[in-house]
Amino acid sequence: MYYQDVRKCVDDVIKKVGKKIVMGMPLALGKPNYFANEFYRRAKEDPSIDLTFLSALFLEKPTWSSDLERRLVGPIAERIWPNWPDFEFMIDFRANRLPPNVKIHEFFSRAATYLNVEYAQRNHISSNYTHVVRDIIRMGLNVAATMVAKKIIDGKVIYSASCNADTPQEAVRALREEEKKGRKVATILMVNDKLPFMYGDGVSDGAEADMIVDHQDYYFDLFTVPKEPVTVQDHMIGLYASTLVKDGGTLQIGIGSLGDAVVCGLQARQDHNDQYQSLIADMKVKENWPVLIDELGGLGRFEEGLYGSSEMLVDGFVHLYESGILKREVYDNEAIQKLLNEGKITQKVTPEMLDLLVQEEAVRDLLSEKDVALLKKLGVFKGDVCYENRMILAGGKRIPADLSDPAAKKEITENALGEVLTGGVIMTGSFFVGPERFYQALRDLPEVELKKFNMTGVEVVNQLYGGESLRRLQRIHGRFINAGLIATLNGAVASDALDDGRVISGIGGQYNFVSMAHELKDGRGMIMIRSTRMAGAEARSNIVFNYGHCSVPKHLRDIVITEYGIADLRGKSDEEVAIALIHVADSRFQEGLLIQAKKAGKVSKTYQIPERFRNNTPERLNAIAASYKQKGLFVVFPFGTIFKPEEVALGQSLRGFKARLEANKAKTLYHLVKRMFGPDSISALPYLERMQLNNPGSLKEKLLKKVVTFALESSGAIK
Repeated sequence: MYYQDVRKCVDDVIKKVGKKIVMGMPLALGKPNYFANEFYRRAKEDPSIDLTFLSALFLEKPTWSSDLERRLVGPIAERIWPNWPDFEFMIDFRANRLPPNVKIHEFFSRAATYLNVEYAQRNHISSNYTHVVRDIIRMGLNVAATMVAKKIIDGKVIYSASCNADTPQEAVRALREEEKKGRKVATILMVNDKLPFMYGDGVSDGAEADMIVDHQDYYFDLFTVPKEPVTVQDHMIGLYASTLVKDGGTLQIGIGSLGDAVVCGLQARQDHNDQYQSLIADMKVKENWPVLIDELGGLGRFEEGLYGSSEMLVDGFVHLYESGILKREVYDNEAIQKLLNEGKITQKVTPEMLDLLVQEEAVRDLLSEKDVALLKKLGVFKGDVCYENRMILAGGKRIPADLSDPAAKKEITENALGEVLTGGVIMTGSFFVGPERFYQALRDLPEVELKKFNMTGVEVVNQLYGGESLRRLQRIHGRFINAGLIATLNGAVASDALDDGRVISGIGGQYNFVSMAHELKDGRGMIMIRSTRMAGAEARSNIVFNYGHCSVPKHLRDIVITEYGIADLRGKSDEEVAIALIHVADSRFQEGLLIQAKKAGKVSKTYQIPERFRNNTPERLNAIAASYKQKGLFVVFPFGTIFKPEEVALGQSLRGFKARLEANKAKTLYHLVKRMFGPDSISALPYLERMQLNNPGSLKEKLLKKVVTFALESSGAIK
């Protein structure tokens, strides 16, 4: 059924499945906002409707809790998300006014968004990404809805799951199985022409859907995710990670400033290798971890290039593609992939390639119609070659389809062979969300290049099962790089929750990639952790002796990277693990950690930290970075920002003011009061104009003006 009115579609869904609705929607970008909102309005109007939303990462425009925040955030929201339709149920959820007949369960959320939201904490679903569909089916899923792109191909309307090939196809297959058992189900596609049309397993004619909603009133601009600033701390972590990536290998990274830092490190290695080598020498990477770099990675440019295999197609992969790093093509054929890996063939088609494919039993000497179709798909044969009654039609000739016949083989190689292999992909992903320039880059890619970015389900990307032989061949030298929060001295990592049980985000696919790194013979899993975090004005170590929660258990410990170096933990004893982590901890906390480890009997009482690891300080890192900043490295927003310079300075200054207020309220207020009676700063004028406080009309506005000026002065943004 096709609809131009979402209300009519919702009417028919309720008629089909009843008033108990358990609706699943994809993570992040691919949610059909208008469809979900209409269902929510019905549930608010009709208490007999029992509505449950199952999803992850509901994208929301920023809100504010004070007049000062409104002045900063309000204009940004109006400028960046002018046409984004809010999820009405999330507005009510934030205001704690969800009706009792509506429930929301997420398996992943924006980091730290719900730390103090009791409802969200109680209703979080802890599930590996590859287990999500299984789990929501058990929760009674009966409606699956997703937003899609569409395109006319060969005169037919074709749909693309675009940003979310991750779970919708798997969910539809599972619902069809439930339908056979008697469950009443509905699957809905909602078209949005703003979505980039992506190729891969998420492309279909729409036959899998019960209902398709398509009307221009429901097209809306995609949610833009602002880029985070990349600090010196982040850049250092990314640089260390970049040394462990092997040319000709496979890469997985995630979203956020640490993911951007890895991309920056790889680009520096590729585009500015002299500076990169000099910087790595100044960081003493080869000096401290020589064997690790030589065995796992390298410092040279990428000649073979990388293949991306990552649940999230982050915008960084497009930057790597533009830099000529993301270029290693993989193929959906074991024989071809094996021969490429072994160096027996290249992408150039040769007569010898036919012999090798016969040896690998990919095709037979006596070619069948199926064999010819495969050879055409791979580009080994030209696209216009035909098979008919054991004959090959090529170059205007009819040739016996028999490679064992020397004369026939000669005719085949002269008339049927293609020039280069076709159908290769450089990136396999499952979902994406990012800045607008990223979406536009995907829209602008020529189709032949866009097809190299293959979108498929997480059941493919996040694990080896279901196609293990081929996936092992494709994912050689896999480097799976993710972020964590806390690492303990036994090698366990906490990434998704605090030790008191409160969920920060969710496990997502991190455990999947950690496990896969251990299963691949040449794969490695890397967890990036900032060595410290700020609690008010106080620094605290993220390398700790123990912690009350873990996302990655100690028996899957592998590599941990901080801004101070690399801790290789795989296959090491508990003492070796503890020592390696202490070596990459901030020096302010090293002795305390060592004392704890010795007291617990995990490190020898005689062990002393070598001098070369005792200078792990922010001051040393900033000193190293200083000269390279002038050469274009350590850029705060390496891939641009949608924020204006005044907004960046205001945001940083006001966050700093808040932190100082929390750390020492009396001292901060004392200095603020002193500032109240000081003269107005001329250099503050553009910032005050942005906050509409340049001409305060009330006592409150005058006070806010002084707060903003004080915050700017305290942060060093103005003098």
